[in-house]
Amino acid sequence: MSISREPIERFLLNLKDPETGRPLSAGQQVKSLKLNDTLLTAEIGLTSFSAPLHRDFLERTQQQLSARFPELTEIRLIPVPHERPAQPLGTVGLTAKAVIAVGSGKGGVGKSTVALCLALALKRAGCRVGLMDADVYGPSVPQLTGVRGHLAKSGNKIEPQDYDGMPIVSIGFMVPPDQAVIWRGPMLHSAVTTFARDIAWGELDYLIIDMPPGTGDVALTLSQILPVTGAVVVCTPQEVALIDAIKAVSMFRQVKIPVVGVVENMSGFLCPDCHKRYDIFGKGGAREYAEQAGLPFLGEIPIHIGVRERGDSGTTAENFLDPQIAPYFEKIAFQLSQHLSQKAAQSSVQASLPVL
Repeated sequence: MSISREPIERFLLNLKDPETGRPLSAGQQVKSLKLNDTLLTAEIGLTSFSAPLHRDFLERTQQQLSARFPELTEIRLIPVPHERPAQPLGTVGLTAKAVIAVGSGKGGVGKSTVALCLALALKRAGCRVGLMDADVYGPSVPQLTGVRGHLAKSGNKIEPQDYDGMPIVSIGFMVPPDQAVIWRGPMLHSAVTTFARDIAWGELDYLIIDMPPGTGDVALTLSQILPVTGAVVVCTPQEVALIDAIKAVSMFRQVKIPVVGVVENMSGFLCPDCHKRYDIFGKGGAREYAEQAGLPFLGEIPIHIGVRERGDSGTTAENFLDPQIAPYFEKIAFQLSQHLSQKAAQSSVQASLPVL
């Protein structure tokens, strides 16, 4: 029984773009479709924003095609870049598709490490990512990356530093490491606005913002100058940390920043000698809280000696060369991208509903 090209093309054009939730566009995202007897070859245009989802998207599409058209003996789906430019955001003109604030209710939970590794995981998947260290009082990004030096001005913009091919900015590049920053609210507002408005970020898929711990002025400033896509709250499993995480969630909600996920850090200790896991701070507290609060749980990260050593030596990017810890960070990036994709699909459906 021969197979017709048209129903296969219609099927592909009904697939939802993982970035927008809208059907794939003919010619731009479904192209070079060739049917040679029972061999199907097609190029699928996907954006860099949804890069963490590409493999999963193509594998599911291949399975669906096999089930729908059992006559096909071989299916080759080839991902190709599809450009969808980002639009300037808010009053500062930052060009990014998503702004993700990474916060916590208290210090010492590994928020900066999670923010940096989330940014690196997205970048390594193929996204265009920048990292803003907005923790003005305790900037950790210079230490975690090993990047030193001052920010230089180029024309009317300030050039960010580069880490592993990713633009990064921190107050730590503007003041000596032994100098305390003693600023009131207006100066904090000015610094965060400068980071968003005057840095030559380029066109980004994601701007990841490492927030100060606790609740304070920076979240309010961000909500005023940018349409923040969402916040990721980092906490540890024990009850005292969860209490502070709940306050962080409340803060983001009060300033109209949706919480798009919870991450449990230090969820257990991986012994490098016996490879056993010990739940030093308890287990599953953040997941349980996320389920009760109706929030996405993005994943957990165990205590790992290598993560601490690389953070101390400024080589955090090498976490992704460690097969024991890299999958935890990659899963969090995937889960975040998947959640944003699901939100886009829901928004697309709502936009298509008739107004009664």
